[in-house]
Amino acid sequence: MSMSNTSETNLLLLLFNNTDWANVGDAAGLQNSATAGSFYVRLHSSDPGDAGTGDTNEISYTGYSPVAVARSAGGWTVSGNQVSNTATVQFGECTAGSATATHFSVCVGSGAGADIIYSGALSASRAISSGITPLFNAGALQGTVD
Repeated sequence: MSMSNTSETNLLLLLFNNTDWANVGDAAGLQNSATAGSFYVRLHSSDPGDAGTGDTNEISYTGYSPVAVARSAGGWTVSGNQVSNTATVQFGECTAGSATATHFSVCVGSGAGADIIYSGALSASRAISSGITPLFNAGALQGTVD
């Protein structure tokens, strides 16, 4: 079974932009959240996998923490069946330690065991060491529903 193109777009808009999905169940449809909140982008040293959580293979260095990105058009751009970050996502500067990030995830929280909404490989791995501030320009963190 496959979702229609319209359904893929509506699902992404509901999740990432907090936009109602009309006519699902009744005319009001699936409603947005009263308070949209944020998703949290996290970095990983390898694929956290379908059964993983936000802290599965999560990188660690002094200065690192997940980054909150608003569930709105200001945080996420939805186009058809694709979603990507609207603005730069910048992590804290590494002040000690080192890590290599190969994957990212978008999670419902910043704490241990947070559910992953989406994860994917970075276009290129990122070596992070003292003095490095990892950032991802608009559109660099992309996901597809199909």
